[in-house]
Amino acid sequence: MNNRIAPAVFANDARWNGLLATAGYTLRVFLSIGIALFLAFVFQLQSPLSAATTVLIVANPTVGAMVSKSVWRLIGTLIGAGISVGVMAVFVQSPVLYFATLSVFVGLACMVATFLRFFRAYAAVLTGYTIVIIAAPSFANPDGIFLSAMSRLSVVATGIVVTACVFMVTSPRKPSTVLYKLGQAFRETVLHARTFHKAESERVTPQTLENTVISTLEQQEQKTQATNTAFRGLGQPIYDSRSKLLANMAGLTPAIEFAAADDPDMQNRVRNLRLCLSRLTGLIVSYHPYWLTFSAGEEETRAVHILVAQTLGRVLELTEQPDWLTNATPLSTCLHDALKTLEQLARQTTNTTTLAALDNTRDALVQMDLALHDLTSLRPDRTQANIQPYLEWPTALRNGVRGGFIALLAGMLWYVLHWSSGPLLIIYTVAASSLLSTTPSAAKASPMMAAGTMLAIPMGFLCHTLALPRIDGYPLLWLSLCLFLLPGVWLQFHPRYSIGAFGYAVFFTMMLSVDNPIVYDDLSLTNNWMSILVACALLAVVFRVILPADHRLDAARLVTSLTRSIQKLARTPYARTEPWVAWEGMQLQKISRLMMRLSFIPANIDRQGYTDAAFASLSLGRLIVRLKWNAAHATLDPQTHATLKNALNAFAHLRHNPEQTARALQQAALAIRSMPQQETGLSLTRDRTLSCLEQAASIILSVPGFFHDHGPIHTAEDRPQAAASVSAHPAA
Repeated sequence: MNNRIAPAVFANDARWNGLLATAGYTLRVFLSIGIALFLAFVFQLQSPLSAATTVLIVANPTVGAMVSKSVWRLIGTLIGAGISVGVMAVFVQSPVLYFATLSVFVGLACMVATFLRFFRAYAAVLTGYTIVIIAAPSFANPDGIFLSAMSRLSVVATGIVVTACVFMVTSPRKPSTVLYKLGQAFRETVLHARTFHKAESERVTPQTLENTVISTLEQQEQKTQATNTAFRGLGQPIYDSRSKLLANMAGLTPAIEFAAADDPDMQNRVRNLRLCLSRLTGLIVSYHPYWLTFSAGEEETRAVHILVAQTLGRVLELTEQPDWLTNATPLSTCLHDALKTLEQLARQTTNTTTLAALDNTRDALVQMDLALHDLTSLRPDRTQANIQPYLEWPTALRNGVRGGFIALLAGMLWYVLHWSSGPLLIIYTVAASSLLSTTPSAAKASPMMAAGTMLAIPMGFLCHTLALPRIDGYPLLWLSLCLFLLPGVWLQFHPRYSIGAFGYAVFFTMMLSVDNPIVYDDLSLTNNWMSILVACALLAVVFRVILPADHRLDAARLVTSLTRSIQKLARTPYARTEPWVAWEGMQLQKISRLMMRLSFIPANIDRQGYTDAAFASLSLGRLIVRLKWNAAHATLDPQTHATLKNALNAFAHLRHNPEQTARALQQAALAIRSMPQQETGLSLTRDRTLSCLEQAASIILSVPGFFHDHGPIHTAEDRPQAAASVSAHPAA
């Protein structure tokens, strides 16, 4: 097809495939809405459009995601129904106490929704606003609360079952696709590491690293355009390349969970695959400026990088075989041979800089081999550590207070004003605040959610005045709903408009007065629309004005948490130190949130510096682990052991005086170096200890503003030093 004649969407394969995927998803959603709404009318359920709302909330392009979402939605509905009946029974004669208790439960639901990962959060979300949805019809008649709960459960179950059946029958189920994507992620990680090792082996001065890496990326781009489409999308600069790799890794995290929900084999391997993804992410972030520039381009060090670059090149060649995911023995053998060679080189040198390069590259190859094992192993390895989710308490508490406050405010407005549409006001504010609690930034998403909902008001008016009066049968009703819902369903695929489109689609169905038979009441409809407008205003005011997010403060707390984790790692007794993969996995979650918070800060801030420094903190943790291993397992003389212990204890000053910690590490290295020479076997352990101490001191001195509790990000935004670099020495 001639690209000059054909529209861009037809000339570009990626855009065409995306268009087909969006159209297929939209058609499945509309088919599910039609069947669910028809069954709701047949069963004569109360509020049949709630079945359509359930479809819009549950539907997901991935079958595993849809199954997980459906299960947790049903669980949340059951919990919310039970709480709703109990609260109404206890406070039926005390409206103020009822609204106060309701706000507490809504706040708890929003807080838990912030903690939970993936679609488990929907259990908390549904718990929060199911309480209100069930209780709203029973405010005038509390005795009907149980029937309202049963009706709500019925309509939600109808929407869930129909959506599950339609998507499972019409959607291609390919859990193996996730394994293929993980395999591609493994290849891209190896390619990323090889690029830096190759560049490190070719430069002659530390300052030429960036130009060498960019040149290597450009050459790799030209080489792989025809065969490696995944790498074609990577940007030319170093940071763009790394950022896109990390974004790809972040997208694979939910894909693993959803595939496990859809396939028993993936469920057995999900633990291994999580560890594999965490190790690959750790490998990517390990290549930061403070790690690379330590070697200073010495000739002996370049030989190490040449060896590793050649090894990784061989690994890339082996991964081009179609069966490498089922037969990883050649790759593992290649990595093990390289590790043996690195060990031999380590025994032949006494240069601490060369040992640093050897040990760092050895750690990278070991993590690569472990990631390969996790990726290709068919059996779950129960002996490996489990990565616990990071619980960000400040954000969760803030979302909980927002949800509780807006629920109490809406309830008291209804109670004081005696507004006939008060229940709808409460339903929207609680539902929207609960859904916003699952987003990365509820304050940032709240105006978009409110804008999408407000757009649904004129569309609802058009639907009531132009479409519904002319409908004389169910097929026309279904087609009319699909026509008005099309923008909301379609734009959910667009990241920029997804939150607003979701709000439009979900709350458009809530505002429609469709029953059997349909009764038109313009005054009632106008009243409902006015209540939604007030609710949208409340949502924006509470989330952006009364309780706004302070992204700078959140980022500062994450930086402090990373520093404290390093201190805890250094001072924890050897026998109680947690496995490296568990510690690193927890810190990677913090860094991911830190990068997101930094992107939200509008003021001038050293974003890239803080990102690199956060990555450097992982390397610092790895050095601490090596030092602790030497102290616990290697044979060291008592004097060296005591010196090393004092050096680890010096990390107690890291937050208040990082330079003091770095000086203590340097002094420990100098003291150990001045001790009498030991036997050949023990000398290697001593030299490795010296290398770790010098590297750790170098990293701390490179970014003292990151570790110091008075660093730039901890400073008020209006202070001059707030925009200083992390390499600056903050004033105490």
